[in-house]
Amino acid sequence: MIKIKKLLPYLVVNLLTFYILPIIIRDTGTGMLILIIIIPLITFMTSLLCGLKNSFEWLYPLLVMVIFLPSIFIYYNESALIYTLIYGGLSFLGSFIGSRFKTI
Repeated sequence: MIKIKKLLPYLVVNLLTFYILPIIIRDTGTGMLILIIIIPLITFMTSLLCGLKNSFEWLYPLLVMVIFLPSIFIYYNESALIYTLIYGGLSFLGSFIGSRFKTI
């Protein structure tokens, strides 16, 4: 529980990103912009900050993936399931890179 508490601010940012940004999707262009550029960028940046602040936590990318899953069925369709792995991978990478910069 203590590990999740220190990850909570970063997870809240991701939660808001996954559930608030899709509201502004009006057409395929904005949908692709949000799914392919904006959400991955925010996910990577929050995980980088999380890694800098808290060191590497393997739990963080898993939680990012879990909180994204319901948004697929709310806003998208099953074809967006691949983004779960993409966002999880980006959060893993960002957290890992952030933790490496912390040790410098």
